[in-house]
Amino acid sequence: MAQDDTSVVVLAAAPDELVRAEHHWLDPERLDGDLDAARADRMVPLGDGSQIQVMSVAREGLPLAAVIPLDIDGFARLEAVHRLWAVMHRRTIPPDTRLTRQQRQRARRMLQAFDGSRDGATQQDIAQILFRTGPVTRDEWQASSYRFAIMALLKDARAMVAGGYRHLLRHRRRT
Repeated sequence: MAQDDTSVVVLAAAPDELVRAEHHWLDPERLDGDLDAARADRMVPLGDGSQIQVMSVAREGLPLAAVIPLDIDGFARLEAVHRLWAVMHRRTIPPDTRLTRQQRQRARRMLQAFDGSRDGATQQDIAQILFRTGPVTRDEWQASSYRFAIMALLKDARAMVAGGYRHLLRHRRRT
């Protein structure tokens, strides 16, 4: 999944050419978070309510460097490393720009609609909760824009639950 999520930071042994005694190197044990010893993974809380996954592939005690493949996702991975650096040096954490505020709000509504549908709520019930609408007659509901919005939210939510959520992990790309 690290190949899908561009916010994962991979740490490896720093090349000898970059290692100097006077440099302060990251000690992975200093990072807050839970270590999964089997995979050397750590979920590091960023302090802004989010967290970042750090994978270490180096032997203990070696100076570490971030590995950033020079592919189309390189800029997104640089952003993740920037966020990790900010945490390490107690600086302001840059925002995660993979989703706009509107996209996050839509994803939230999709999941809320999906949960309501799975729990047996009608589309009209879901609309009343999500959009704060009052009760409407059957004829009003049939012509309501809320009805079509709920149908679209549920369609997109099913696609997300079926695996489409992975596109949320990547940055938008200009074509």
